[in-house]
Amino acid sequence: MADDKDMSDPVMDGNGAVTGHIISTTIGGKNGEPKQTVSYMAERVVGTGSFGIVFQAKCLETGENVAIKKVLQDRRYKNRELQLMRTMDHPNVVSLKHCFFSTTSKDELFLNLVMEYVPETMYRVVKHYSNTNQRMPLIYVKLYTYQIFRGLAYMHTVAGVCHRDLKPQNVLVNPLTHQVKICDFGSAKVLVKGEVNISYICSRFYRAPELIFGAAEYTTAIDMWSAGCVLAELLLGQPLFPGENAVGQLVEIIKVLGTPTREEIRCMNPNYTDFRFPQIKAHPWHKVFHKRMPPEAIDLASRLLQYSPSLRCTALEACAHPFFDELREPNARLPNGHPFPPIFNFKQEVFVWSVTGSDQQAYSRSREKTNGTTVFCIPRGHDVNWSIIEFCLLVVNTRWLNHLLSEVSPSSSISWATRISKLKGSYEATTNYFSIPSCFIFLLPFLCNNLISPSLSGTQEKGKIGLYMFGSN
Repeated sequence: MADDKDMSDPVMDGNGAVTGHIISTTIGGKNGEPKQTVSYMAERVVGTGSFGIVFQAKCLETGENVAIKKVLQDRRYKNRELQLMRTMDHPNVVSLKHCFFSTTSKDELFLNLVMEYVPETMYRVVKHYSNTNQRMPLIYVKLYTYQIFRGLAYMHTVAGVCHRDLKPQNVLVNPLTHQVKICDFGSAKVLVKGEVNISYICSRFYRAPELIFGAAEYTTAIDMWSAGCVLAELLLGQPLFPGENAVGQLVEIIKVLGTPTREEIRCMNPNYTDFRFPQIKAHPWHKVFHKRMPPEAIDLASRLLQYSPSLRCTALEACAHPFFDELREPNARLPNGHPFPPIFNFKQEVFVWSVTGSDQQAYSRSREKTNGTTVFCIPRGHDVNWSIIEFCLLVVNTRWLNHLLSEVSPSSSISWATRISKLKGSYEATTNYFSIPSCFIFLLPFLCNNLISPSLSGTQEKGKIGLYMFGSN
């Protein structure tokens, strides 16, 4: 991070950036690192708000484009956004390069967050399609929302961060690679169970109903509601719940979901006691979207946009939804024939404490049989967490499930309980491994609450869950 003491005089006043002016600061100097001066030339404003200003700048030493967010800093407190961004490192979360402080002639202190520059926002992408009377191609809807869910899964599970203001304006899109990054953590917070939080949070169109009902103890499920609103907006080409005020926002939600029951209101805010609402029936989801909308898209939207926070699917569950199956096809590519951005680049490494020679042999044999597919090797003498395996089977679904269970129960009409029972019997009787496609490698760590982050490396010892996870090519 930049040395706070080595600041140049400010070249931006509180009203905006001056094109062509240069900001110089010193970075390094800690932990034996040499100090070096870095200079940025302000080029154009890319965002403004009550928080301050965001402008595009170019590093004069490297020619690299960056985004600099300049916010007024209260000298009495640490900046929460800075603290949270320092803890996060993920392909679908905008990265912080470094930071520095600057002052004005009025002795105002400003924090400057230097971040990677991504040229577009999802808001502008949606607006482009809307202005040309086109619908966003479904493959882009899938690709963009999958990356949002993947970023949220990392934030919620690993970093423990709730964004609290997810909306198209806060999702960046690279128009060349179509990689997506969640940005703007000015409202983000690590939620602590039992700790009171402000309910007047999140932009109105994307505000979860429990916030409208004044809930002060909420969970990361508010982000999942917002993500559901974003998904619906990409599918519709316009916001699903365009309320003009807080009351109007609830009216828009009720038009679609119907009047919440007393139990649903209790789930949103147990302290809410005013139940005087007109009784309106829910509007069928298939009528909310156009006739040719894939049922998987409608199903995912309906699972996210639930009154009861606990009934909304998690970010991980959303990643595993059949709506995204097309992204998991081996030869799936962008419409222009180019490859997808990295969306399955999870660290692929041994997951438990040790690997015996016999396990390695089983691993080698299984890789030969499955052409390098990721293998989960279940060693003898360890208890197997079958609930985790069951979830993986549910996720793998249809084509891969038939492959996985072809020797166990090839009939798709057999119940899940029977399939698991048969798989248990097969494992206990004959085998000590089975295979699963590498694009699902992230599932087991998530389910064990031990996500292997893309930023981690090396062998991770995560406790005896009775399962070895080996990486693929």
